[in-house]
Amino acid sequence: MTQTRADRSADLTSGPMLQKIILFSIPLAASSILQLLFNAADVVVVGRFSGSTALAAVGSNGSLINLLVNLFVGLSLGANVVAARCFGAKDEHGIQDTVHTAVTLGLTSGVLLAVVGFFAARSLLELMSCPEDVIDLSSLYLKIYFIGMPMNMLYNFSSALLRAVGDTKRPLYCLAAAGIINVVLNLVFVIGFSMSVAGVALATIISETVSACLVTAMLVREKGALHLDLHKLGFHAGTLKQILLIGLPAGLQSTVFSLSNVVIQSAINSFGSIAMAGYTAANNIFGFLFVSVNSITQACMSFTSQNYGAGKKKRMDRVLIDCMILSVIVAVTLGGSANLFGPQLLHIYTTDADVIACGTEILLYTTLTYFLCGIMDLIPGALRGMGHSAVPMILSIIGTVGTRIFWIYGVFPTHRSLMVLFLSYPASWLATILLQAVCFYFVRKKVHSTMPQEEPL
Repeated sequence: MTQTRADRSADLTSGPMLQKIILFSIPLAASSILQLLFNAADVVVVGRFSGSTALAAVGSNGSLINLLVNLFVGLSLGANVVAARCFGAKDEHGIQDTVHTAVTLGLTSGVLLAVVGFFAARSLLELMSCPEDVIDLSSLYLKIYFIGMPMNMLYNFSSALLRAVGDTKRPLYCLAAAGIINVVLNLVFVIGFSMSVAGVALATIISETVSACLVTAMLVREKGALHLDLHKLGFHAGTLKQILLIGLPAGLQSTVFSLSNVVIQSAINSFGSIAMAGYTAANNIFGFLFVSVNSITQACMSFTSQNYGAGKKKRMDRVLIDCMILSVIVAVTLGGSANLFGPQLLHIYTTDADVIACGTEILLYTTLTYFLCGIMDLIPGALRGMGHSAVPMILSIIGTVGTRIFWIYGVFPTHRSLMVLFLSYPASWLATILLQAVCFYFVRKKVHSTMPQEEPL
């Protein structure tokens, strides 16, 4: 099979497993951290130079943006799984179909999101009970942000294709270049031109356009199966069906998760702009923990997909075990550090003592127990890698979203405090793990029974 350049693609079906997982995960985590630094730069600049109201306006959009975007990000995961499976099976024609279908789907998704996000921004914020002193700025930020959504989706789908063949470094380089542009433009627009939230939104979409163009250009320049020919963009029915079968459940799961976070955001909004700003700052710190652990989940899915395509079931089991060990170590280390140095980290975002106090309390309940979330995400990642996405989606929705909705409407109203509100996180993670473990046992047994016997590792 003609492959992408050997030093960029990676065979995840042979060699030392844990070492390859770590080498795969580090650039992926770094890429996600850079994306968070985009957001952190927005938050820091607007919080320092435009005040707590502008800070709350930027932060109040996070859960709403995720609600609208995550369905399509899930589709990019489907493209990743299909491309990785074809790569493991050495199916060059399948990779080609996946590349052109995925890029077309990314652009189409981005245009749809741009239209919906722009015109529905204020109505959605009103449904979330966004305070009157924040809603105008929030709506402005959201409208500008969604104008750049086609480029955002193009980057997500293109980088997912590179990850499928083990290339996590080049997307990192693209984001590094875009990150520098984002920081410079934040300073110019907010401090130099006093554009407040409009400035940070504009800086974000310009930097996203740069990263999308760079990573897509890399696919165009590829000489092997991963080559993108812009004249061949279009949907291949069989490939699109495979992407949707895996990606839609993943996207729906993330969307419903985001819906539960929107409900939580609405509960936070009821405490006022100080709590909103505290949650914004804490959530930025929490995001660094999330992407570090999530990079291991992405590795689990890609490694499982390639080994599934190659028919190596023993390595599929080893992938999950090694990823689980690594995830717990990373989550405990980073979560403990975030909790220990919470006030100092929050001070980066704001100097308001009340905001820092709220943020510190939120971090206490979400960081120390985050290893549970890492375990909860790994099991569906392994199942998606084996081509099973619907059942873990249903169980995740029941376990995570069901627990949080019950908590918010059943427990929180009679015990109104940030502590009670955010204890819903570890409670929902634990409930979901129990359901997913049972699901994984039966799906694994079924998948292994349909795969041929292989030689010992």
